[in-house]
Amino acid sequence: MYFFVAIPILTAKHHDGFCLWPSKCTEHSIKNSPYKDGRGDIVREFVDACRKYGLKAGLYLSPWDRNHKDYGRPEYITYYRNQLKELLTRYGEINEIWFDGANGGDGFYGGAHECRRIDPETYYDWDSTFALVKKLQPGISIFSDAGPDIHWIGNENGYAGKTFWSTINRDSLIIGRSDPAYLNTGDPRGTHWIIGQCDVSIRPGWFYHKAQDSQVKTSAELADIYYKSVGRNAVLLLNLPPDTRGLIHEKDIASLKGFRQIIDETFSENLAQRASVTAGSCRLDNSAFSPEKVIDNDLKTFWAVNDSVLPAQLEMQFDHEILFDRIMIQEPICLGQRISRFSIEVERQNRREPVFEGTTVGYKRLIRIEPVKASKVIITILQAENTPAVANVGIFLSSDKEKACDITKNRT
Repeated sequence: MYFFVAIPILTAKHHDGFCLWPSKCTEHSIKNSPYKDGRGDIVREFVDACRKYGLKAGLYLSPWDRNHKDYGRPEYITYYRNQLKELLTRYGEINEIWFDGANGGDGFYGGAHECRRIDPETYYDWDSTFALVKKLQPGISIFSDAGPDIHWIGNENGYAGKTFWSTINRDSLIIGRSDPAYLNTGDPRGTHWIIGQCDVSIRPGWFYHKAQDSQVKTSAELADIYYKSVGRNAVLLLNLPPDTRGLIHEKDIASLKGFRQIIDETFSENLAQRASVTAGSCRLDNSAFSPEKVIDNDLKTFWAVNDSVLPAQLEMQFDHEILFDRIMIQEPICLGQRISRFSIEVERQNRREPVFEGTTVGYKRLIRIEPVKASKVIITILQAENTPAVANVGIFLSSDKEKACDITKNRT
């Protein structure tokens, strides 16, 4: 239940235009490098490694190309789509393709040495490009400011908004010219369901620099990002730049391992499993929607109330006071996202105390509070866009490693 699902995404071509596969479309590629005497193909090695270890594979192909002579002209779009065809037909199934809002600037452009800008609303003709991608890879997920499957979160800090909806009005979004604040919150009245992806680098920048070896994000900082991305109904994309050896640097690896240890240890035991669960209302008085469903570890089952029953309250009673500082709530996302405001109280020594009030929940909301000993946890849904429902609730105690890092000061 508390595991990582990874889709590694390789930068097949960044803004410099250099291709990590032997593209037939340009000479500016790995085929004209010393790597394996010009017979190398990093994309092939990457995809093969993903499959060897049971991972899905994703690719990023920069829309901007600072090398190509035709960038900014119609001819470049044909070139760009031909490169997409190569990447999406040579390597088997690709699970995600990543497009960003790179809309030009200073470049070499075949020797022109000039600044070229494009109109992001019209130049790339994204709808036609997306149609091509789906034709070549029907099961692929497309990332961009405007989705259509995954959308940018509006910043490169790895943080979703404290209020974050998976619904958004896609028709109002322009890749490279969308409102970051809107992308960071979503829209409860949104016309499209597009999950948010939080991108951030483990280092200050997106590429490796030896001078930044002392500036790698710590395990605690990565955990904080996890709570503010995955813990706010989004997914996390963490950039790991290879060093000059073509490897992930040892300091980056150490930080990643510590981060994984924090998450594994904190979420190893769900204390909610010890509770008896009751609710003020159960939909249709039907056991299929009973409050016990929130501790059965099944996202397909859920507690629900009758229409228009608000506030809706769920109580988790323990035999004795337990110590905890992390709470998880999950909606049955197959029914959409509904909860728009909720509160959490605890009861200790026969007194109720508020510990948190928030807005959206979605697929997963992770809440950090100060450590508390209590015999009861009360979750109250105060507002909802539709009949409220809860699939899972978790109650946890953070690991000693996490406590030592003192990241609770940035509580969700």
